[in-house]
Amino acid sequence: MTLNRMLSAIVFLLVSLPLAVLGADKLTGIHSARVMSQSLPWVAEEAGLFKKNNLDFRLVFISSSAIVTAALLGADAEMTLTGGIGNVIAYVRGSTDVVFVGGVKNILTHSILAGANIKRPEDLKNKRIGVSRIGGNSHYFTIQALRRFNNMEPGRDFTFIQTGGEPETIAALAGGGIDAAVVTAPADAQGIAQGYHYVIYGPDLKIPYSATAFVTKRSVIAKRPQVLSEFMRAMAEASKIMHTDKEFIYKVLSKYLRVSDRKILESAYNTEIKALEPRLAIKMDSLQAILDEAAATDARAKKVKPQDLVDSRYLDDMEKSGFFDQLWAKK
Repeated sequence: MTLNRMLSAIVFLLVSLPLAVLGADKLTGIHSARVMSQSLPWVAEEAGLFKKNNLDFRLVFISSSAIVTAALLGADAEMTLTGGIGNVIAYVRGSTDVVFVGGVKNILTHSILAGANIKRPEDLKNKRIGVSRIGGNSHYFTIQALRRFNNMEPGRDFTFIQTGGEPETIAALAGGGIDAAVVTAPADAQGIAQGYHYVIYGPDLKIPYSATAFVTKRSVIAKRPQVLSEFMRAMAEASKIMHTDKEFIYKVLSKYLRVSDRKILESAYNTEIKALEPRLAIKMDSLQAILDEAAATDARAKKVKPQDLVDSRYLDDMEKSGFFDQLWAKK
């Protein structure tokens, strides 16, 4: 092929491409858990919402809130969907560029599963409890739950085993590597289906905590305010679908979580949907809970207010412009 023909072919290809594809704004995001509360980008992708909002969005999985925060600060991503702990600690330690722009889940909905030999919370004494990550949501939930039930403390009364993720936690329980598993939906329903039972059913406790939130950097907002606005609108639309179209969500979760059992999908959905924020609200008490936890080891956390961690401009804009009202008025 001659140079002229090659150039002509390239020009023809570019002209033939839809303008939306050519002009799509690229954005990289990271999420830290393969769970329903972090599935809004999957929903948006499957529903065509990124294309609708002129976004070329790439989602990367990293199983750790702390590492996700490090990647955000290192400019490996511009948006994250993760538990709040890593971001709050980074802010307390001086990385005040991190900022919360939306919330998905402001309470913890983990549960503790075990076999027949462990029937009550007090039976967990001197046992090995599996969590996804030390310092993560499941770790914090276990500490708070067992303090409430029996004033038990890690190290003294039980031992944490880090597994890396919820599927791995259930596998470790089945393999005998741990005595109890701390998981959310749908992993809890999968564990129940395998013959395990709830020792503590966490959703009933309603422990405040920024379990899943959208976090970016103030510097990214300054450089790309419109792109982030488009992303947050896509997430708002995905949230509407999450709360109103069960069948679509079952298909999405089945595809990305590789769960085909409808009973497990229904159990996961019915448990989690009650805890998810329809309009992506950020609750101040969920951030204060993390600040209180951080203050136990870092006095600087006592000087930080939850409001310092938040930029609500995108949520405020969707409220004031009527976008939320119009979105939720649609059937």
